[in-house]
Amino acid sequence: MLVFCSDAHRAHNPVQPHLFGGEHLPPKEVPERVERILNALKEMDSTQVRGPETLDSEILSSVHSLDYLGFLEHAHARWCDQTGGDISDEAMPFVRPAVGQPFGHPTSVLAQLGRYSNDSDPILSGTWQAALEAAACAASAARSVLEGESHMAYALTRPPGHHAGPDFFGGYCYLNNTAIAAELSVRQGARVVTLDVDTHAGNGTQAIFWSRKDVMCVSIHGDPNTEYPFFQGYSNEIGGGEGLGYNHNLPLPTGSDWDSYSRRLEEACQLVTNFGPDLIVVALGVDTAIEDGVLGLKGDDFRLLGTRLAKLGKPTVLVQEGGYDLTVLGKNVAATIEGFEQSA
Repeated sequence: MLVFCSDAHRAHNPVQPHLFGGEHLPPKEVPERVERILNALKEMDSTQVRGPETLDSEILSSVHSLDYLGFLEHAHARWCDQTGGDISDEAMPFVRPAVGQPFGHPTSVLAQLGRYSNDSDPILSGTWQAALEAAACAASAARSVLEGESHMAYALTRPPGHHAGPDFFGGYCYLNNTAIAAELSVRQGARVVTLDVDTHAGNGTQAIFWSRKDVMCVSIHGDPNTEYPFFQGYSNEIGGGEGLGYNHNLPLPTGSDWDSYSRRLEEACQLVTNFGPDLIVVALGVDTAIEDGVLGLKGDDFRLLGTRLAKLGKPTVLVQEGGYDLTVLGKNVAATIEGFEQSA
């Protein structure tokens, strides 16, 4: 099994308390996540860990707007200049345009932090490089599968990506790794499905491919009435324009266990089969674990998930998204991949 990973993720290491449901708590998306996953995967005999190849800028700008990319690359340095902040400080958004109202486009980085964000995620001096390398890992994994080097490849991406849209960041996500893998594959002539199994709706991926029919997006997740991202992820969001009917959200009630989840998974797999893709990009969030507090998957459920994904019988790219309980994170990722490999 090919694993693509970069040490650049360590440059994005937020330490300031993060706002969760109105309560300030220590950050959950931390460098140790990668260490836990890698340690678990290295116990598997088949694991080959590689660094990523350089990401084609055209792929990046096909997924995200040039204005947004320019902002993200330079935001921290500009914030330091404007506020007198130190290079070790964390730039946080604090003001946003009012929904439904016309708004201007101020040049102040303080305003732009809110303009481009729908959450309270910080930008650090190393965020851009970490996000860029994560995106490169996803692209490299897709390329290895497209070139026939492997039937399945895994991108251990951090920061994650599926909440990042064409011109916004949030939910710990800055560049959409899953969408970048899909876009590269489309440019190589593949018909692609993104299948998001993270516990939170892949709203960024949905936004990127909303009006397209060359990529179908399917997301299984907790009920957005009560779970992040709240404003997207509902079953009536089915795409627009040429993409009408190519976006599918399959929400689940909070606390749903494998019995309920597996029924949604079957729905998702039937949608995938009906679309007839050449390649599947799986947004592999394992925060569906009961320990992460939204859905109720346990232990061997993740092996069953991997088994079902393999039975789709398509070349597959696994892109790491959520999963935050460090006591189970590594073994749940490893179980998913083992289930896939043993059934492929």
